Amino acid sequence: MTEKIGVYVCHCGSNIAGVVDVEDVAKWAAEKLGHQGVVVARDYKFMCSSLGQELIEKDIKELGLTRVVVAACSPHLHEKTFRIAAQNAGLNPYLVELASIREQVSWVHTDKAVATAKSKAVVSGAVSRVIENAPLDEIKVPINPNTLVVGGGIAGIQSALEIANAGFHVYLVEREPSIGGHMAQFDKTFPTLDCSACILTPRMVEAGTHPNITLLTWSEVVNVAGYVGNFNVTIKKKARFINEELCTGCGICQEKCPKKVIDDVYEAGLGYRKAVYTPFAQAVPNFPVMDKENCIYFEKGTCKACEKFCPTNAIDFNQQDELINIDVGNIVLATGYDLFDARRVSNYGYGRLPNVFTSLEFERLSNAAGPTTGNIVLRDGKTVPKSVGIIHCVGSRDRNFNNYCSVICCMQGLKFAHLVHERTGATVYNFYIDMRTAYKAYDEFYQRVLEEGTLFVRGKVAEVTDAARYSNERGKLIIQTEDTLAGKQRRIPVDMVILSSGLEPRHDAREVGKLFGISCSMDGWFTEKHPKLDPVSTMTEGIYIVGCAQGPKDIPSSVAQGAAASARVLDKILQKEVALEPIKATVNKEMCSGCRICNGLCPFNAIAFLADDNVSEINPALCQGCGTCVAACPAGAISGTGFSNEQIIAQIDGLLMRNLEPVEA
Repeated sequence: MTEKIGVYVCHCGSNIAGVVDVEDVAKWAAEKLGHQGVVVARDYKFMCSSLGQELIEKDIKELGLTRVVVAACSPHLHEKTFRIAAQNAGLNPYLVELASIREQVSWVHTDKAVATAKSKAVVSGAVSRVIENAPLDEIKVPINPNTLVVGGGIAGIQSALEIANAGFHVYLVEREPSIGGHMAQFDKTFPTLDCSACILTPRMVEAGTHPNITLLTWSEVVNVAGYVGNFNVTIKKKARFINEELCTGCGICQEKCPKKVIDDVYEAGLGYRKAVYTPFAQAVPNFPVMDKENCIYFEKGTCKACEKFCPTNAIDFNQQDELINIDVGNIVLATGYDLFDARRVSNYGYGRLPNVFTSLEFERLSNAAGPTTGNIVLRDGKTVPKSVGIIHCVGSRDRNFNNYCSVICCMQGLKFAHLVHERTGATVYNFYIDMRTAYKAYDEFYQRVLEEGTLFVRGKVAEVTDAARYSNERGKLIIQTEDTLAGKQRRIPVDMVILSSGLEPRHDAREVGKLFGISCSMDGWFTEKHPKLDPVSTMTEGIYIVGCAQGPKDIPSSVAQGAAASARVLDKILQKEVALEPIKATVNKEMCSGCRICNGLCPFNAIAFLADDNVSEINPALCQGCGTCVAACPAGAISGTGFSNEQIIAQIDGLLMRNLEPVEA
């Protein structure tokens, strides 16, 4: 026996020790696995603590350990912790093996004897496997200091500004004609009721004029190649039909354009724009864009009023889409959210009953720059409502649509209640399931709205209808609901209904995820590396997710995430090179049949087919060591570093305890 192995079993407080007899597992490992090289086995209350790590480091140095097994939690959580401890003691960090006796044993068993026996088997498997482990060296790649930020909402703007202010260049790409995102559509922001434009506009202007930011609006990413530190990105800049170098943003082309179009994007269908337009007055950049689908010239070949009246000859009907290639080291995705389509909850009547509004429609209705200049009126454009019902959780916390909480709906509903009170004096009802007002000053705002006289009804609304049963319901919308506090069914007639709609992932989130080589959750949100410890990173090195691209969140949380991702990017840029995990897959070219099955399965686009040699090749910088190709290869030509056949078979032998010495009677 040449290896000297240390086994360390963690109590994890009562997480493991409450179900597993930890002392017995450590004692068993010392007694029964000595023939495999185990020279020491210890248990400790919190092995991941500094004292626990020092215990391992001390044994490595004093006992000359050549391998370490830590029986604790998932490798996902603390493998890096124990690798660093080994490295501090002079041992190659990849000679450490974690045996998960928390997620795979204590959390899934209740019988202590069974859990203890299973823990012994798991430790035995890890000891057999660690003998086969080989020392590995990290792969280091240089970092291009340029960064790509995709999405020009508040999270993307914040992220871009943080990096640009640190002195590094940023490409900020936005698919709409202007940056600003959904926040640019709002009137007030909760709980402080700040003017949304007053907060956002200076940040937009700063991003648009920053010398370290290249702003690419009306543009989309169409291809991403490369790996952390060295991404090559292709961006399609759509034709605006406006020469940006000549345009002064005077707006004469919009005034003279004869074609009016319903604005389904910025005005949420409540207002009109021209066929040549800027989305809103404070747009950045302040260049208009031509709506080719609705332009009379593109439809009929006549008009050109905009061209005739443009004082700088900036109209260019011959402009074509342009492909731009850029090299960046890191990518931040801030692609935002889509609003839940309230038509899907047909019993609430949106789209059928005129005075049922969505939350985004109400935002535009109450906005001083909106279609009614901030006057809250019914769909006829003049009648001020005397009673308003606000329904929470539309499309959220509902198994028929989205099971998750959309986070913002309660506070959004409270804000609407305040605005209706302030501007109309109407009676306001809030229909809620649970009131969720966490975070700073949120509950105080709830108390304020209560004091203003808003009426709250706890219970899920069953239906919104205009079918009157009683004389006081004629001409009204009737909200049929269960009042769970009063314990009875209620019918409440109102003039206006506002649906506090939930948030959903972007409709093309899965395609975008595939483009950038990251995954989505079952609900469609981009998946973070770790929900608690690393919520802005992804499993693909160098790609970060912020704001509502990661999941529903409010403005402060989106801004915080934008700043957090920037800190991670700057950390990589300042290091100038990044060390990649050496756990990679490799192809044995002599065994490869060139079937290309692995090519299409790789979620990180790391495998290329070499036609001249008729074999596949894996880019180690792109490979994340997931093992998908290893399992799929019919010829067994691909092996994963750290997951060789010898290591896996040895672990199975250990788990089955086939390599234990016979116990003497």
